[in-house]
Amino acid sequence: MFSPQLLGSVPLVNVHLINDVPDGLTRRARSFVGTHGVKIDVRPVEDHRQWWLARDIPAAVIDRMAAYQRRWGGLLLPPASQYDGGPKYLDPDSPESDSAGWWFEAGMQRTAVPYSFMISPSGEFGIQADRWAPLHATVEGWVESLALAHHASMWAKQVTKLVGDDVDDIELDGYEPVREVMGLADTWWRGPDSLVALYSGEAACMSFPAGRIALIYSGLDEWGLRGGVADDG
Repeated sequence: MFSPQLLGSVPLVNVHLINDVPDGLTRRARSFVGTHGVKIDVRPVEDHRQWWLARDIPAAVIDRMAAYQRRWGGLLLPPASQYDGGPKYLDPDSPESDSAGWWFEAGMQRTAVPYSFMISPSGEFGIQADRWAPLHATVEGWVESLALAHHASMWAKQVTKLVGDDVDDIELDGYEPVREVMGLADTWWRGPDSLVALYSGEAACMSFPAGRIALIYSGLDEWGLRGGVADDG
C-alpha cells in the first residue's frame, strides 16, 4: 500500500507500485520503500545524452546520471520531516561542474526551498545554496534516514523538537551513531530508550546556525530502537 496523499503531486496515470526495491538497504528501509513508496514514469537520461554531449558534458558524467536513474529514478517516498519534505521524487538532472568535479540534481524540490538537492562528484547526497552541505554519504543514507524517522515516529511515546542553540543542550553520552544513515551534516544517535535525529544541513548550507533542529524520539523499546535491524553494520 502507499499513502493516498502522495498521489496529489503526480499524475495518477504515471504511478506504479514498487516491485524492485533497490538492494543494499536494511530490512527496515526495504520495508519502508516497498510499503510506502511508489514509482512514477520519468524521461530516460539517454534521451538527453546527445544534447548534453553537444554542450561538453563528459560522457562519464552522463553515465553516472544514467546509473543513478536506473537505481532510483522515479522513486517517490513520503515527505521527510525536514527540508520541506525533501525531493519530490528521485531523478537526475542539471549536470554542472566546479573545481571539485561534476554534480547533478538528485531530484526536484517539493516546494520553493532556497536550495537544490544534489549528488556530489563523490556521490554524497546533500543540499546546495550559498554553500554545499552534504547530508549523507550516499543517497542510500538519505533513504535510510527517511525510513528510520517514519519508524521512530510510529513507536515513540514522545517526540521532542529543539531548535537553534537549544540543540547544544542535548547530552549524547551513552549514545551510539546509527551507522546505516551514513550521516554527515545530518546524523542519528541511538540511546538506551531513545533516538535522536540532528539536522544541520540548512544551517550549514545557508550560514544560518539558528536553523539547526533536533528531534528526540523517546520511550522506545528494542523494536522501536532498531526496527528489526540487528546492528548498524
